[in-house]
Amino acid sequence: MKIGVLSDTHGTLDPRVEKIFAGVDHILHAGDIGYASIILELEFIAPVTAVLGNCDDSAIGYPAAATVTLASKKLLVHHIVNPWALSDTAAGLIAKHRPDAVIFGHTHKPFAETVDGVFFFNPGYAGQPKFNTQRSVALLHLDAQGIRHEFIPL
Repeated sequence: MKIGVLSDTHGTLDPRVEKIFAGVDHILHAGDIGYASIILELEFIAPVTAVLGNCDDSAIGYPAAATVTLASKKLLVHHIVNPWALSDTAAGLIAKHRPDAVIFGHTHKPFAETVDGVFFFNPGYAGQPKFNTQRSVALLHLDAQGIRHEFIPL
């Protein structure tokens, strides 16, 4: 199963995302969406699980955290997560849901590492170019062998 992953769009969906995510089975947006219309555009590609980020208005109607099970892997999506120093909120979500992977955003930096048996993954920053920061989205491949990732620069 192939999953498209992005975060921190901040109201801008790069037109290349449609081609990059063509053929994915599901899309995860790890917060700082900007506008609900971003999720509607993504839903033309594949079903979407999205969460609010710290810059989002709760009125756009997404939860602060969500879990989804895809290809027998439980994924927890939450915007602000520090794998090395979990907040009480993040630690509580992980203890409650016992995910195989935690998908997060916020830092604008790609991250892929297993910590204490949980795969933590940040696709990087997908919003408007700024400060010469490398932007990216990602693909996750879920199968019997586990979870594999690839970062795709924008």
